[in-house]
Amino acid sequence: MKSVRLHDDGLRLEEIPQPEPREDEVLVRVHAASITRDELTWPTDRLPAIPSYELSGVVESTGEEVFALTPFDRDGVAAEWASVPRSVLAPKPAGLSHEEAAALPMPGLTAWQGLVVHGGLSAGQRVLVTGAGGGVGQIAVQLAELLGAEVVEDGESCDLLFDTVGGDPLTRNAGGATSVVTIAAEAPGAHFFIVEPDGAQLAALPALQPQVDSVFPLEEFEAAFDRVGQRGKHGKVVLSVA
Repeated sequence: MKSVRLHDDGLRLEEIPQPEPREDEVLVRVHAASITRDELTWPTDRLPAIPSYELSGVVESTGEEVFALTPFDRDGVAAEWASVPRSVLAPKPAGLSHEEAAALPMPGLTAWQGLVVHGGLSAGQRVLVTGAGGGVGQIAVQLAELLGAEVVEDGESCDLLFDTVGGDPLTRNAGGATSVVTIAAEAPGAHFFIVEPDGAQLAALPALQPQVDSVFPLEEFEAAFDRVGQRGKHGKVVLSVA
């Protein structure tokens, strides 16, 4: 199969054997895979490694359309096929294309875990999201509103501050919040967390609309990874595989 792999000297498109699923895994035909900023720094201790950890595709054995955030400590999904743990898979949202669905798992789970799991958000509460225009931030605003919360503006008091950027916005707003959750930086009085793959949580997400900045064929992986680091990017960069 075709796969992008990271080596000591950079990325290459290669032909490698199709993966064989273990007992707790399924083989997924990847239709789209999205890229996260700085992800090429994650697997440097286990090269060569396949990048990209968000996919949308079809389970080979059943034909079911699925999407997922896959574990960070193993090969990613920038390939024609991926062996994926059953526990991280969820049905693909019917209203999204494969490219859109591949752009949702990381921001969607980050928003859910920040607001619901760690923030304990409930209907009627006031929530402030820093970096509301970013990939995670705009999904968090959508999710908070769908959960019945009132989203307030920068500088207003709130029940929950969900910080996605750190720095001055976190410092400026933390004092007016009853609870503070952050993905950007550890800070006194704030709960810092790193998103974790979870298929059940993905399946629990209401209808959300992720931002897709651009879509590149798998063969144009170099241009795709270049785009991730460019100024003016809005939303996810997605590799179209199938």
